[in-house]
Amino acid sequence: MSTIPATGRAWHLVARPHGWPKPEDFALRETEIAEPGEGQILVRNIHLSVDPYMRGRMNDVKSYLPPFRLDHPMDGGAVGEVIASRSDAFKPGDHVLHQLGWREYAVLGAEHGVKVDPAVAPLSTYLGVLGMTGLTAYAGLLEVASFRPGDAVFVSGAAGAVGSEVGQIAKLKGASRVIGSAGSDEKVRMLTEEYGFDAAFNYKDGPVAEQLAAAAPDGIDVYFDNVGGEHLEAAISSLKPHGRVTVCGMISMYNATEPTPAPRNLAAVIGKRLRIQGMIVTDHYGLQRQFVEEVGAWVRSGELKYRETVVHGIEHATEAFVGMLRGENTGKMIVSLDA
Repeated sequence: MSTIPATGRAWHLVARPHGWPKPEDFALRETEIAEPGEGQILVRNIHLSVDPYMRGRMNDVKSYLPPFRLDHPMDGGAVGEVIASRSDAFKPGDHVLHQLGWREYAVLGAEHGVKVDPAVAPLSTYLGVLGMTGLTAYAGLLEVASFRPGDAVFVSGAAGAVGSEVGQIAKLKGASRVIGSAGSDEKVRMLTEEYGFDAAFNYKDGPVAEQLAAAAPDGIDVYFDNVGGEHLEAAISSLKPHGRVTVCGMISMYNATEPTPAPRNLAAVIGKRLRIQGMIVTDHYGLQRQFVEEVGAWVRSGELKYRETVVHGIEHATEAFVGMLRGENTGKMIVSLDA
């Protein structure tokens, strides 16, 4: 086995945020590193993922995932190198995708890691376009929203890691029109000029409903929701009869300190016979092999493009997390621990 460091740094949640997370809600602490036990591996993390769902886990409320425990290391997606192994499934030098992020070193059971190959794709992509983010886009559009060729699709938060992939998959699968919203003119240009969206708009420029109606004068069949609030209300107005909505996230509401108003036009769900369905990616791991084969081929061919915003150094992980919530990233937000 390689020499095992005595300690490594890990981010702890020390207070439950009220509204936007603040620096004093977190602490970066030295923790002891144990040698792996039988069936375990020790991983030196190379890239960490910060994702919107993590904000919900900072609240002490019951949800589909347990809340982060105070004064304990947080967790999340990570990819790293095995530096010690007591499992036949991994050897030192292997690379592994796992869920013990927010720290420099992780000890985990080998059954909780997935071997990945940096020769096939850059390691960071296994946290984004070819990872949980990508599967969310793929399953949310094709399985949850029951996408069909010829559908007109609207994606909110379209310059983010999930949204940008949703729009491109829709185009590759034969959408009649793909519209995206984003929070800056630069991101709007990227959607149309780089990712091939048919239309895009800056939601800060005016009412979303008016801008969406102008971009999709014939209406939409599918709405992929990453934002909630005003965007969901606008989409309900633009959806055609029997339209479908995948509710993947509602980032506009995650840091609200008061109840936010529901869409005021929910009654339209009845007359239009709309289907609105929430999604959690872990329900769709049955698509994993199909997803990797199809999307991996598009990435290799250049048909599906992706971007990453990389922040270097574990000491900047919480800044990256809050920046992601504020929309400062383009594509997947990655925290890189490599020198």
